Order: sequence, then structure tokens, then C-alpha cells
Amino acid sequence: MAEQIASSSPPAPAARPAAPGEDRRRGRAVGGYVVSALPWLIIAGLLWAGLFVKPQPVGASLQPPVLERRDHYYGLAAADGLLLAAGSGGKILRIDPASGRIKRVPTPTGETLQDVATWDGTRAVAVGNDGVILVSADGGATWTQVADVPRSEIANKFARARTAPGGVAVASGEMGALLMSRDFGATWTRLREEEDLAWNDVALIGEAGIVAVGEFGRIVVSGDGGATWNEIPSPAASSLMAVAFRDGQHGVAVGLEGVVLTTQDGGLTWTRAEADVQVHLFDVSWDAAGARWIGAGALGSWITADGEGRRWQSGRLDERDLSWHTRVLPADGQAWFAGANVGRWDGRAWVPLGN
Repeated sequence: MAEQIASSSPPAPAARPAAPGEDRRRGRAVGGYVVSALPWLIIAGLLWAGLFVKPQPVGASLQPPVLERRDHYYGLAAADGLLLAAGSGGKILRIDPASGRIKRVPTPTGETLQDVATWDGTRAVAVGNDGVILVSADGGATWTQVADVPRSEIANKFARARTAPGGVAVASGEMGALLMSRDFGATWTRLREEEDLAWNDVALIGEAGIVAVGEFGRIVVSGDGGATWNEIPSPAASSLMAVAFRDGQHGVAVGLEGVVLTTQDGGLTWTRAEADVQVHLFDVSWDAAGARWIGAGALGSWITADGEGRRWQSGRLDERDLSWHTRVLPADGQAWFAGANVGRWDGRAWVPLGN
């Protein structure tokens, strides 16, 4: 009977064969789903990797070169057998002139430094943009930023720093800034009231003499450490960029448009020298070892003269190098220049650092 019941049951329906093209449509649907989900799968994978995968360093990290093409160095100073160069981005270099080795030292500022000066082999001061003043007590190896520097509400760039024995220093700059320190740069006081003028450089003469030069050919002189000032008639209308003295009486000032001025009475009177220079001049120094004046300027220019400042010569460091230089520092029978690049010149060959 059971067999009869089983045999009388209707047979199971046979599977319907796929219609033509149905498999292809089904495959395209599945593929479309995968493609549409792919971006989300990639994003999920990246999130997972970012959260849980910890990359391991491979090899040594690349360090930027000490001298980079975009760097400019505006100040130079000697410190215990080394040279200090200060410039863009708060950078300070320690240079060994004998070996040519260069080391960049850390500083607490990213503001461009316009100058650096030293009292001796250990103590130094650097000044720059936005009223920044740094001091060092270990030959420029480490630096500390000075707090409570007098500021203007308009502009605060310092252009130059000069030092004298006993911890004396003067910083000059925008808005008539002439600031003095008597404690190796730890504290500063203003010597003159603010005015719409930049004092580009100062010279410290003897115990209390100060000569400042600046825009529009202006010159002021103090004989009492900055307590009182005398405005000095200037034979130049162009901005004076630098001033230096070889003793208490004889000095030279240089400036834009090739201006060269000389004095033989401590800066009370000035005469325009016949230097036959057409380019801007940015610095001048007295080279005691060579008994000569030497200056630096635009287009790779140099100027020199005898101690009286009467016989001037000029030329270029290298006809192939038209770099400008804002500082010149005589050292060991040659001269170091800093500006668009840094290098040394022995009167015959120009050797930029990094070459």
C-alpha cells in the first residue's frame, strides 16, 4: 500500500532552465555591486591601516643641508678661532675657517637675524627682525632670547649690533632704534626717542663715543655714551649703511649709490671720498693686519683703501658671481663676506662655502 501511495504522488517539478542571457545579467549585477562597494572597501582598509598599522623606519632619515640655496646670512663675527654667521630663519652657523667645517646651532627664534657680534671668545649677541635679541655665553654654541626689549608699536627690526669692552653693546634699527646694553646683552635701554628713520649702523669709539649713520645720509654723534647727541652735516643724501673707525679719529662710512665718506676728527666732520664706485655699498671694516679699509656691496663688489682713506680701489670677487654681501670681516690675511652667500677672498680667488 505504501508503495502504491508513493507511486501515485505527483513527480517533483524539474528545474527551469535559465533563459538565454539570464546568467550574464546575474553576473553583471554581482559585478556592479562589487564595483560600487570597492571605494568603501578601500576607505575601510585605509582607516584600518591608519589605526592599527605602525610603520617602521627604514634606513637613516634625510637631514637638510647646513647651507641651503634659499638661505641668506647678514652678519659675521669672530669667536675664539671660529666664525659666527647669522641670517634667515633665525639660523646661526659656526664655521671653522681652517677646516671649512660648518655646524648649524639651534636658536630659540625663527625670525631672520640681521647681525651678530662678539665681546670675546665666549660672549656674543645677535639681533634681528621683530625686536629679537639673542645672547650666548659659550662661543655661540647655545643661545637665549632676551626678554623685555624696548619695542616700537610700528616697526622693530634691528639692523646692526656693535660691542665694546666691559659688556657694552648698541643695537640700531628701524624707527630710530638705538638701544644700549651694559651687561653683555642681558638688559637694554633706549638711547633716543622714536623717529621715522632707520639707523643702519653705529660705531663705538673709546669709552663713551658713539657715531650713528642711517637713512637719507643722516649722521649723529654722542660723546657721553648716548646721553646727548649732535646732528652732523652730511655730504650725502643717500642712505648710509655702515660706519667703522680704526682709532678714535679716523673713520669711514659707506652707503647706497657708491657713497664713501671719511672723517679725521671722530665723526664731527665728513668728506666725500673719490672712490669711483657706482654700486650700493653695505659694509666697511678696518683690516688692522693689512692696514687697509675694506668694504662689501652689491654685485659681488669690494672696495679697499689705505689707512687715510684717500686711494680707493674697487672690483668684483668673481666675475661669475654677482651675489650681494652685507658684511665683510677681515681675518687671517683674508676677508670673509656674508650675504647672498658666505665665502672667503684672499685678494685673488673667491671661495664660497659649499663649493
